[in-house]
Amino acid sequence: MGADVEVRIYRKDDEVAVVALWSEVFKKPEARNEPRFVIAKKIAIQADLFFVAIEDGAIVGTAMGGYDGHRGWLYTVAVRSDVRRRGIGRALVARVESALAALGCPKVNLQVLAANADVVAFYERLGYAVEDRVSMGKILAG
Repeated sequence: MGADVEVRIYRKDDEVAVVALWSEVFKKPEARNEPRFVIAKKIAIQADLFFVAIEDGAIVGTAMGGYDGHRGWLYTVAVRSDVRRRGIGRALVARVESALAALGCPKVNLQVLAANADVVAFYERLGYAVEDRVSMGKILAG
């Protein structure tokens, strides 16, 4: 990662840039994953686990974590397409992991779409492993 990339906690004035980044990276999100909705929910709960990567004054990446006292989670790791493969994603993941470890979190989980082999490979390079689990979900609202 270049020396001019800073990873810091999200601030309210980052919203427009984060929405633009997520719109590029996460194509056609479900209504419950609409960027402004997700941001509002995250800053209401554990806002200190929401990070942005800044380069030359622009947001080039994001990552969010969550911790329930038992398990940690890694969410919305996104890096602008034109700056990938420079260590920005790795730095964002490391920042979330560090913040979770400071809270006493013993394990971090994440979910990746099975068809997204490049993202699976990225996380494997960071020491994550595919686990023999069934991921289940239930939509409760919107």
